[in-house]
Amino acid sequence: MSRPPVVPLVVPASGPSLAHDSDALAADYERMSASRQFETGKRLAADLAIAPGERVADVGCGTGLLAEYIADLVGPAGHVLGIDPLPLRIEVAQARVKKEGARANLAFEVGDANDLGALPAAGFDVVILNAVFHWLPDKPRALGQFARVLRRGGRIGIGTRPPNAAGDARHPVYEAMARAMVEPPFGRYPRPRGSFVSQVDADEMRALLEAAGFTPTLIEVRPSVQVHATPEAAVRFSEASSFGNLLGHLPPDLRPAAREAMAKKLAALMTPQGIVQQGWRLVAVAVRR
Repeated sequence: MSRPPVVPLVVPASGPSLAHDSDALAADYERMSASRQFETGKRLAADLAIAPGERVADVGCGTGLLAEYIADLVGPAGHVLGIDPLPLRIEVAQARVKKEGARANLAFEVGDANDLGALPAAGFDVVILNAVFHWLPDKPRALGQFARVLRRGGRIGIGTRPPNAAGDARHPVYEAMARAMVEPPFGRYPRPRGSFVSQVDADEMRALLEAAGFTPTLIEVRPSVQVHATPEAAVRFSEASSFGNLLGHLPPDLRPAAREAMAKKLAALMTPQGIVQQGWRLVAVAVRR
């Protein structure tokens, strides 16, 4: 018997920092996400049944690969706006589109999921968040913003990292990196509470959506596999996808040594195929009431 849904009431005092991103991390994310977040994003777009002529907001668009793909789905009669709080990643998206040729149905802006006041009310048919929701500490506030910019009957699609489906234990990849960070000298610099991911399970997702004025039509936990070629690649992916927050709590001069320490711990997980990271993805689609 499943437990009753509970809307999370405690909001972390702070979310992840936006100050640790860099040109190198943005470039790494552009390259690495092409075979990872981009692929899961395409499936989420299919779950949403995005159609020609629709207006779509891609919130937390990163370097814009998914937004560009969705622009092809909506066609010239539709429009896609990619929003991300990281200016360097928006710059990558804008530079790529400029190089490929400007598109009238695609735009990118720096923006905050917690404050979409500059966007028109009921101005979109679809809001999509791919690998973003677990980075938002105040989920009720963000969902309220999404509900405001969606028309009645519009859809929201969320693909996010849930708590470990196997229980409270962390995935071996994350556990290995965490073990490295408690050893000297890194253990002297604990990560601030609430500064990393904030995950919800399927019941909590349903409750959050319903409280924000949505009717869920799909809530599903799916297996998700990532393969890292080397321990160093696993560390770099975590750095890029966390926009520097993986090691942002450490003094800059300690970060190279921390990468090496994490890679040494991760070496124990190597297989002939690389480091195989079996995880889960929580997918939710809902209609605005």
